[in-house]
Amino acid sequence: MTHDSFAAVLHLFKAHAVLEERIAGELASIHGLALKDALLLMQLARAPLARLSRVELARRLNASPSTITRTCMPLEKLGLVGREDDQRDARLSYVVLTPAGATRVAEAEATLRQKASDLFSDRWSATEIGTLADLLGRLTVGQPGRLS
Repeated sequence: MTHDSFAAVLHLFKAHAVLEERIAGELASIHGLALKDALLLMQLARAPLARLSRVELARRLNASPSTITRTCMPLEKLGLVGREDDQRDARLSYVVLTPAGATRVAEAEATLRQKASDLFSDRWSATEIGTLADLLGRLTVGQPGRLS
């Protein structure tokens, strides 16, 4: 079983690299977004009030809060996210999805959905794709920020 687990992990790493290579370029050229930017915007789009603290974003994206701060700076300059202070706690602020950000993330998500369909439909049946999604979903059970 150990060998199979190791092989599975290696295949997942390779699959991740292939997926990122195929998808990241298209997101950048069509929507002007890096993959990590799109994933951050998708988290915000699914959050209550389309806002999350930097700490919560970091937790959901498996990143450090300082990485989230660096990622958000250009998105703020583009007007895709903004900042909002907490009314009750001056130490807390939120990253907020702007209307322009909501539009951009919806467009990027449509591209991601189409690209995902293209990547899998010529290789696997709908049942196999569903099984793969379920199996991979088990890796993230209990993890914050699942986008499924």
